[in-house]
Amino acid sequence: MDPKELNQHLFSLISMFASACWQQLGKVPSQMDGKIHRDLKSAQVTIDMLLMLRDKTKGNLTKTEEKLLEDTISNLQMNYADEAAKGDTPKTEEKPKVEEKK
Repeated sequence: MDPKELNQHLFSLISMFASACWQQLGKVPSQMDGKIHRDLKSAQVTIDMLLMLRDKTKGNLTKTEEKLLEDTISNLQMNYADEAAKGDTPKTEEKPKVEEKK
């Protein structure tokens, strides 16, 4: 892939939003405490920010950048719908502990 096809700063920005959203959806543990937290309101705000980014950059992205942004938004929206169907109860879980061998 030609580096001119994908701006690294844009890639980092999209990845940052996506990473935060996966945590907000409760799909990956928090890097801060290793626990699963689900916050659908925050996830929706993050998805809305990516949609705004898509709308504001329309016509200024390469095909590769457009595809990355569209695929990211689509994946997050599908997972948001999946989590929203489960209900809006907050989900917090601890990371499974591994027993030490003695």
